[in-house]
Amino acid sequence: MAKRTASAKKQARAGAKRTVRNRAVRSSVKTMVVKARRALVEAPSEENDRAEVTLEAIRHLDRAGAKGVLHPRNAARRKSRLARQLAKIVGAAPAPAPAAKGKKAAPASAKAAAPAAAKAAAPAKKK
Repeated sequence: MAKRTASAKKQARAGAKRTVRNRAVRSSVKTMVVKARRALVEAPSEENDRAEVTLEAIRHLDRAGAKGVLHPRNAARRKSRLARQLAKIVGAAPAPAPAAKGKKAAPASAKAAAPAAAKAAAPAKKK
């Protein structure tokens, strides 16, 4: 059935605009992911370059997932695969240094509460 009402016509126009915008974002995400994969597979260069390119691709995936261009789980899956490839090449990260004798580590709940307290203390945005 043809779209006849004004609201249906407006929604069709808005959908066409969204399609164009989403296509551009999806294309840039694909480009960044391909660049990251190539950087991870090609001849060894500096690992910082590989990490930077991979992190840039992850940023693009995060943005696309947040905007709804990609499904959030799809973005998470792609990020996970890139991170795994990077970890395989770079190697395992060094183990954290053990705590000094006599000093007790802060409890996990205190560590988790600190960022939450900082957010609560920040002024709320006005709408």
